[in-house]
Amino acid sequence: MLERGTGYVVAGRGKNHGPDSGSGKRLRVGFLLARQFTLSAFALFVDTLRLASDVEDKSGRRLCDWDVLSPNTHMIRSSCGVQVVPTTGLGDPERFDYVVVIGGLLGVEEQLPSESVSFLQRALQKGVRLIGACTGSFVLANSGLLAGKTACVSWLHHSEFKARFPAIRLTSQRLFVEDGKVTTCAGGSAVADLAALLVRRHVGEGAERNAMEILQLDRRREGSDLQSRTPITLPVHCDDRIRVALLCMEENMDDRLEIEAIADRVGLSRRQLERIFQNKTGFSPAAAYEKICMKKAAQLVERTSKTVIEIALDVGFANSSHFCRRFRANFGMTPNKLREKMRNRGQGSITPNTTVDVTGSRDRRA
Repeated sequence: MLERGTGYVVAGRGKNHGPDSGSGKRLRVGFLLARQFTLSAFALFVDTLRLASDVEDKSGRRLCDWDVLSPNTHMIRSSCGVQVVPTTGLGDPERFDYVVVIGGLLGVEEQLPSESVSFLQRALQKGVRLIGACTGSFVLANSGLLAGKTACVSWLHHSEFKARFPAIRLTSQRLFVEDGKVTTCAGGSAVADLAALLVRRHVGEGAERNAMEILQLDRRREGSDLQSRTPITLPVHCDDRIRVALLCMEENMDDRLEIEAIADRVGLSRRQLERIFQNKTGFSPAAAYEKICMKKAAQLVERTSKTVIEIALDVGFANSSHFCRRFRANFGMTPNKLREKMRNRGQGSITPNTTVDVTGSRDRRA
């Protein structure tokens, strides 16, 4: 039960936490909260456990139990300012079925104390399953716990994870990935889906249904479901194969894939993918690729001090002259002109011209 405080919450053991806390629990979870952690990720996970274990809305812990772990008693501040007080020390990781790292802001130095990192490493050595929720995947990767595994991160953090950990296989299409004893989750509402899956496995279908219904969620999504992200505007209810292709394009802007490779990842031939794109959107996969890259390029021009050649390379062009020509074709001005306009007039961002025609990805690299 989370008790009210002044600017903080105490993730403590409420008055209903009594004899039920013995060894009869079917699911036990320990939480490690990173500095500046994401409050929604923690709240969704722990409340799914609470509701699954609850009877008559009394916040009992009849079937699930959880603790907030820390090597000290200092309150842990979330990215929104709310603080949580740890409920117990690190101790023996084997008392938990899962240890969940709730990540947060990436610019924070030492997201977890060194003692907590050692605890995670010890937990995995002893066979305890680990979960990285939200940017908790960065903590696990930085601790050497994702070596040889596939990580799942939000599309928002794909580029940074790829830059920091280029040797780790990565996806930003799925909601979460279970790889051996380590699971990584994109965050957001997907945290509730993952928690509900654990409830179903360890407690039962009825407990899962109870949690989902009270959380007002129609169903539990699978880890393989697509993240709620569409890089460019599409017609309503567009084909999921198109969405997968677009996400694949977004993940591979700096080193552009051929359309054949994208089609292969979707499970189609190039001709089939082009036909689906044309029928459903009115433009080709190659044109879609350019729209995605130009949208990203405009954001970099507006929001960063990167040079034109740096931006060109970031979005898959081999030289600045070709990039500037395509940028002008999409926006009616050069990157430098846009930057000057944004600086002098403070106007809002622009979007790529939706009528631009690109004939093929091979020729665009110049």
